[in-house]
Amino acid sequence: MLMLPDFARVQSTSHGIFAVFSVEPDMTEKVLIIGAVWPESKSSAAGQNMAALIKLFAAHDYSIHFASAAAESLHMDNDLLHECTLHSISLNDASFDTFVAQLNPAIVIFDRFMTEEQFSARVKKHCPDALHILNTEDLHSLRHARHEAVKQGGSPGDAELNNAFSQREIAAILRSDISLIISSAEYRLLTDYYQVPDKQLQLFPLQQPLTPPPELPDYPARQHFITVGNFRHAPNWDAVLQLKQLWPAIRARLPDAELHIYGAYPPKKATQLHNVKQGFIIKGWVDDIGKAMASARVCLAPLRFGAGIKGKLLTAMQYATPSVATEVGAEGIASAEEWPGKVVSLTPPAAFIDAACDLYLDETQWQQASQQAKTLTAAYQHAQHQARATLFDKITVARNDLPAIRQSLFLHSLMWHHSLRASQFMSQWIEAKNR
Repeated sequence: MLMLPDFARVQSTSHGIFAVFSVEPDMTEKVLIIGAVWPESKSSAAGQNMAALIKLFAAHDYSIHFASAAAESLHMDNDLLHECTLHSISLNDASFDTFVAQLNPAIVIFDRFMTEEQFSARVKKHCPDALHILNTEDLHSLRHARHEAVKQGGSPGDAELNNAFSQREIAAILRSDISLIISSAEYRLLTDYYQVPDKQLQLFPLQQPLTPPPELPDYPARQHFITVGNFRHAPNWDAVLQLKQLWPAIRARLPDAELHIYGAYPPKKATQLHNVKQGFIIKGWVDDIGKAMASARVCLAPLRFGAGIKGKLLTAMQYATPSVATEVGAEGIASAEEWPGKVVSLTPPAAFIDAACDLYLDETQWQQASQQAKTLTAAYQHAQHQARATLFDKITVARNDLPAIRQSLFLHSLMWHHSLRASQFMSQWIEAKNR
């Protein structure tokens, strides 16, 4: 029988026990991470990024508390979460106020801007000295705007950046003390277009483990095409649909090649596309994507919209697998000239088809791209290392003089003015209504 101290309240779940602590006997500084979902590092790049953040703060001797209002998920990182104290919390409920006041964290990390909207006002009221960090993962409003542009027959470049979604997300960034931005392109967008002060931003490249294995199969030992992506993510599902249209022309030129499509949570509409005869193979969930990527000859990523940095393309680089991507796919990683493979448009589709077939068939071109993948992986690892050090320098500076830093940020103060705190008052209204 598991014995817990009398200062703990527990909630049993199918995956174990979540302990919700009201008091702690040790004086270790606490980080509270409020997750939009429970971390799934094998399902998405966002899950890997969150796992890296947990390990990073733990390595700096913080006591990690992870809280979420989300339901448990099939692929949640139970081993990782055993390193944290877990808390099941409720939206729009005063129980969170009691919980956060008793926990009294030094730092609160909000996972995605919607979580900041839901909980930041309650954190600020009960823990006014806590540092607010927003983990954006990517700019959701940018992805949304690009999606809308594509649905209307345009291109990602036609996206309307000033919209209700972006206003919400930028407001959350301005309310936060530090926001983690994973793409240099998005960092520039925030400072140049949205005029967010750079002292509130930290460039923090997607924290995906990128250590390549000591030996990798070379060109002759590899075969088939691969693509990867969580099927619940709209850009990934759209890319699968694009591949369904592109594949017959590729297959006609490479009749022995197959396309292997990996990703968590494939819906029925995806599995119905599976066709062994045509070489269009829906693989779905994979426990070791590295092994699959290392055996593939070319990675395809016909992304028409999206934001942030694409974990599938970092994985391809890590395993020295050349890739064919769009500008949206390559954004934040490397320019078209530096890309380990080809960056091409989907209009006309012939350009993408030609690039895929040429890279697959031309061993010299493939070897050059594979070597470039190794070079870019090393450079990206260096950028990750630098960003980690810079982040904790920034945290130290902010925590040493938080009131003065906040006072120097006019837009930060403006966003916290009572007339602009609609999300807080909506939460309070919902709470009262629920009674």
